[in-house]
Amino acid sequence: MAPADSHDHAHASEHVSHDHTHGTLDPALLTTEKGIWAVKWSLVGLLATALLQTVVVALTSSVALLADTIHNFGDAATAIPLWVAFMMARKKPTRRFTYGYGRAEDVAGIAILFAMLASAGLAAYESIHRLLQPQEIHYLGVVAAASLIGFAGNEVVALFRIRVGREIGSAALVADGYHARIDGVTSLGVLIGVVGVWLGYPQADALVGLAITIVIFKIVWDSGKSLFTRLLDGIDPEVVDEVRHAARHVARVVDVTEVRVRWLGHRLLADVNIAVRSALSVEEGHQIAYEVRHQLLHHLPYLGNATIHVDPANASGEHHHRIADHAHDELPTHSH
Repeated sequence: MAPADSHDHAHASEHVSHDHTHGTLDPALLTTEKGIWAVKWSLVGLLATALLQTVVVALTSSVALLADTIHNFGDAATAIPLWVAFMMARKKPTRRFTYGYGRAEDVAGIAILFAMLASAGLAAYESIHRLLQPQEIHYLGVVAAASLIGFAGNEVVALFRIRVGREIGSAALVADGYHARIDGVTSLGVLIGVVGVWLGYPQADALVGLAITIVIFKIVWDSGKSLFTRLLDGIDPEVVDEVRHAARHVARVVDVTEVRVRWLGHRLLADVNIAVRSALSVEEGHQIAYEVRHQLLHHLPYLGNATIHVDPANASGEHHHRIADHAHDELPTHSH
């Protein structure tokens, strides 16, 4: 029997029909549909909140509430590129985009970050402007009620987005949830400012606005680190350990030499090198690789796919795949 010394990707035709499902829907499709559902309803909630505040702005001429309303409309607008990203993730891979369009979700996350920065800049501008030129606010009670509506609406949307984003592993949706929370805190800041004005401190609203701006920039920084880490194929080392642990516990796996994992949108892709006994046939090595892939898909809920490379135990690891220095076709000596 031939030794298992070739690449085995566990994608042979006899196993293609076995999707990793225990119901009627593919898990990747389910999470994408859930992401679209979350974006739709959060968009509706934020638009309703902003429209209610718009009516109050027209009655009271409150500059602070006007800025908060702009924030809420801006937060609702960020749902549009995220919605587009989830829709694109549903498209099948093509010859040009062989991994599909999952990266569109991370691009949407960057767009959200810029929207958050714009909100921070607007909050800073309005705060400084009101600090230098305090504005008289009419109907303080109505403005206070509108600020509470803004806070409640944004916080409900924030909790909703963050919860669903974590369930499906979407950093972009989680970032959008924190953006909604930023605007909720801004709305609450309007209330604090109203209390300050009522107590005879007209510049209280501006000072609160500056404090909120600092919070905004802190959240932008934290969300930015998470998103850019994913764009650079960064991954929590614990995920790599989990992949290695699951693969090693499959029968007849001698060793797990290399593990590479990266995010593609809200799905994980893994490349795993395993070692098996050299005396096994190619077919037996293939069956082991198939079982490793099966166990990985069970073990990691957000793993979209795993490519398993099988090596004989006496030549296991990437260093055994290196082609030594050689020359051909009149080219200088080189290696691969």
